[in-house]
Amino acid sequence: MGIIRRPDRVLAAQLYQRGISASVIENAFVLAATRRLMRPADAPPLFTIRSLAYFLPVIEEVLSLRVSPEYFQYLRHKLERIAPTR
Repeated sequence: MGIIRRPDRVLAAQLYQRGISASVIENAFVLAATRRLMRPADAPPLFTIRSLAYFLPVIEEVLSLRVSPEYFQYLRHKLERIAPTR
């Protein structure tokens, strides 16, 4: 949206205080984006993400996952292939 809202700044500060690394947050973005883009073409459209809070459950999920960093590299490559087609 081009504007960083106060609740997003507060949440970012809380994540920083918890010691959540930027790579964990980036991996959560990648995981969420992949899930959103891999939906069936005839599925109802999803709403626009307007807040960092949307990613909080995915951040928590990434923290609990026991997968190699290569998994997120795989998702990044998948996004690169499918993003231009949507």
